[in-house]
Parts: sequence; structure tokens; C-alpha cells
Amino acid sequence: MNTVKTNAFLPRISKAEAVLIFITVLWGGTFLIVQHAMTISGPMFFVGLRFAAAAFFVGLFSMKTLGDLTLAEFKAGVAIGAAIMLGYGLQTVGLQTIPSSQSAFITALYVPFVPLLQWLVLGRRPGLMPSIGIALAFTGLMLLSGPNGASLQFSSGEIATVVSAVAIAAEIILISAYAGKVDVRRVTVVQLATASVLAFLMVGPTGERLPDFSGQLLFIAIGLGAMSAVIQVAMNWAQKTVSPTRATVIYAGEPVWAGIVGRLAGERLPGIALLGAALIVAGVIVSEMKGGNKVVEAEEDPLKATGEAD
Repeated sequence: MNTVKTNAFLPRISKAEAVLIFITVLWGGTFLIVQHAMTISGPMFFVGLRFAAAAFFVGLFSMKTLGDLTLAEFKAGVAIGAAIMLGYGLQTVGLQTIPSSQSAFITALYVPFVPLLQWLVLGRRPGLMPSIGIALAFTGLMLLSGPNGASLQFSSGEIATVVSAVAIAAEIILISAYAGKVDVRRVTVVQLATASVLAFLMVGPTGERLPDFSGQLLFIAIGLGAMSAVIQVAMNWAQKTVSPTRATVIYAGEPVWAGIVGRLAGERLPGIALLGAALIVAGVIVSEMKGGNKVVEAEEDPLKATGEAD
């Protein structure tokens, strides 16, 4: 009898992982758009408008199921939504006072923050190969985002961006913690609406001035809202079977795609930044290695899977 085995040193990309790679491409493509939006709107108002549009789009396709919303799903949506608002909101706030390259470098801290938070909060230590993959990806992000050398002086913008990185890591972990236990569409509506409401509520306390009506701003917010809706639904669905550690390494490819979009727009990456991009790709491949030829088994529990050594 012949037994089909997989080569442990060849990456195996599942359908869910392919979806996460696709939405990471979408993420990378939004950088220039958001950067332009900040010239006509404050960060919190824009984040609120963007996620209000996203909640509307997802709600349209989820109206038949919203009546069955449970208390557990509502709590899950609020928790994830708060993390989304902090992640997107604070990162955008930071971009007002620090260079985009330095912001990208600091935000990249969410890569090691995910397994760190899992270890500190959940007591689940990531395996050896995912840990090596994350280290490679983080090193690559550092070279790609700060080719001239970024230095932290802990200004208000830097602090806001560091906190946003923690929030992004928390969002990834929360989505995986609730995935498979709740209805994806209902939770997505709640989390997007929560992110929008919290962002709007922060406009006053942050002293942000409301922008004048702009058709361009509305168009950008609706477009990014539709994209955010697709991204959040895809994340909730895909992370039912993709562990937080693997998802994090895939998400680490965001600046690679942002660099490609930037190049198409006329930007040119220096050689050391290209080396960083290569390290990120290496990190994704290494994270998929199992350390030897063996039959690959499916991971039924995303959080539990990351706590076992490879």
C-alpha cells in the first residue's frame, strides 16, 4: 500500500491562507489612498466614516441573520471592534507627526507581539519554526520600512503607533479566539459598527476639527469601507483554520505589497529594502516548515496549534 506524504520543506498553502494573502495585498494597496485622505480629514473622523461604510455593506448582506445575534456574539464583536479602532485609529494619528517609513517600522512590532501576547496572556508558546519565521519576517520589515535606520525617541506619534501595534496583535488573537464559535457575518457587523462608533466618539476628546463636506473624502471612505468589509469577513472566515502565528506572518507581507504599489506610483526601493522584502518571503516559507518529512495533519484548534512545538 502506498502512503502519500508531503514534503515538510515545501510550503503548503491552504485555501484559507490564500484568502489571507489576497486581503494582505488589498491592505498594502490602501497606503497611498489613506495618506491622501489625511490631507482632507482628521484621523478619527476618517476611521469612523470608513468603518461606518464597512458596517453598512456587511449589514446589507447579513440582514436576515442579524435578528439571531446572541449576547456572546455581541461581546465578541465589541471586543474585536475596540481593537480595530485602536489599531487603525492610533496608527493614523501617529502618521500625522512621524514619517510613514518610521510608522511602518513601529507598526511591524505587531509581528512579534502576537506570539508574545499569546504567551503572556494565554500561556501558549509558539513552536520553533513559526518563531524563526516571525523573527525573519520582523527583520525583513525593519529593513523594508526603515532602510535608513529608524530610531525611537518616544514622541507622542511614536507612542500612539506602538499602542496601535499592540491593538493589531490583539485583534488577530481575538478573531482566532472567537472563530468557529460565532456567526461570522453577525460578529463582523458588530465589530465594524463598534469601530466606527468609538472612532466618532474620539473626535471630540482628541480636539479634531470636523472636515468640510467633500465628495472626494466620501468616495474614498466608501471605497475603503467596502474593502474593509471584505477584509474583515475574510479574516473571520479564514482564521477558523489558520493559527494566529501563521496569520501574522502572512499579514507581515503587507509592506511588500505596499512597496510594489509605491513602485508603480513612481517610488523606488533601495537595495536594502529589497533584501527586507526577501526576508519576509523567507519568513513565510520557514513558518510553514515542519522540520522533517511527515504526514501533515489539519489543525482543528487555531490557538491550540500554536502552543505546540513543531
